[in-house]
Amino acid sequence: MLSPPHHDRPIVLVSNRGPVTFTEAADGTLRSRRGAGGLISGIGPLVEGTDTIWIAAAMTEGDRRAAATGVAEAEGFRLRMLALDPDTYRLAYDEVSNGVLWFAHHGLWDLSRQPAFDHSWTVAWDAYRAVNHAFADAVAEVAPAGAVVLVQDYHLCLVATRLAVLRPDLDCVHFSHTPFAPPVWFSAIPSEAGRELLHGLAAHRSCGFHTQQWATDFTDSARQCAGLTPSTFVAPLATDPDDIRRVAASSACQEALAALQAMVGDRTVIARVDRLELSKNLLRGFLAFDELLRQHPEHRGEVVFVAEAYPSRPGVAAYARYQAEVELAVAEINQRWGTAHWQPINLSVEDNFPAAVALMRRGDVFLVNPIRDGLNLVASEAILVNERNAVLALSAEAGAWDGLQEAALRVAPFDIAGTAGVLHDAVQMPAAERQRRAAILGGIVRAHTPAQWLAHQLAAAEA
Repeated sequence: MLSPPHHDRPIVLVSNRGPVTFTEAADGTLRSRRGAGGLISGIGPLVEGTDTIWIAAAMTEGDRRAAATGVAEAEGFRLRMLALDPDTYRLAYDEVSNGVLWFAHHGLWDLSRQPAFDHSWTVAWDAYRAVNHAFADAVAEVAPAGAVVLVQDYHLCLVATRLAVLRPDLDCVHFSHTPFAPPVWFSAIPSEAGRELLHGLAAHRSCGFHTQQWATDFTDSARQCAGLTPSTFVAPLATDPDDIRRVAASSACQEALAALQAMVGDRTVIARVDRLELSKNLLRGFLAFDELLRQHPEHRGEVVFVAEAYPSRPGVAAYARYQAEVELAVAEINQRWGTAHWQPINLSVEDNFPAAVALMRRGDVFLVNPIRDGLNLVASEAILVNERNAVLALSAEAGAWDGLQEAALRVAPFDIAGTAGVLHDAVQMPAAERQRRAAILGGIVRAHTPAQWLAHQLAAAEA
């Protein structure tokens, strides 16, 4: 087996979700399937077939069986799955990671009402700490001497504190794939837990972020809420072009594209691909399209909004409510403007990546309007596979804006009327200008690679 290029120290990757899912076949044997997601598609090809050990939580019964075997090899990866207590994991994942930290980092709280912490918070935070300690114990068990440990995301902020005691020979680096809460939002977290989280992050050699803004928000919160001055670095993750193009060339994607083309015909397609969750701002995107049809009747029947949205975090009640709001708004817009021959919005809520890539290929305008987003790889993926010089309408609150602002149209995520105006400009844009912008965006995206992102993390371990 090989080591990643230009690095001679062993590597241990630590993330909540792993690159492989195991299922039990009818005959009782375990079958493995490669997972999806930005982290897996970005870093997976770089560590596949190497000595890197990837540690992740068991998500299925098959995963739990695989956990009993220790370090397993599947789909080219060396995996150590953790069979965590289900109730403890649920509290850590649903109540703390997604119910509190995600809301804090993305500015999603209605601070006049939320958050409101009672005794159940203490139980949930204890579970979060227990899960982090279980990950640290697993790293301490399997990591080779002198390894670099690359810890990924907000689920695992306390791993390095425990590892510093158990394995002082290891160098830990943390990378946040989300924004980080500035002090005004972070201080809403109970102070004892907030300080523990910040000390946990500061225990790493360095903490990485997709943009300088997120790094600055972190250091501001660390200084004001815990009196810390942690080391940081900035390294935006890039899309692996070979991986996304492989999906685009698949028979499943070709079939999905044919079905999409049959549905939309020669109409202009406004497209979006997202998780169906609060920070992605789908609801305001659809309301902006409603405003576009109201203000510009010439687009009725000529433009169709197609959205591939996959469900997210069903264990968090706010997400289920948001999905219901989105689906109701889409139904009302379709009823208001639709005709016998034209449905304004076509929303699919399912996890179908080939269909999502087919939409990336066919879209004429791509709307990416999150309230706040660590990066948003969808914008880059669409640029790599689109076949129609699509115009990118991008929120300035997405981390991707820093790199793509030269040729994207700027969207203000809370401005519905303004977003409708941007969509109108995109739909009306002359072909030569579309081609010019698409060429610039393609050059920017292709200039950055996942290998560079990995190299930044490995360099941070040596700093």
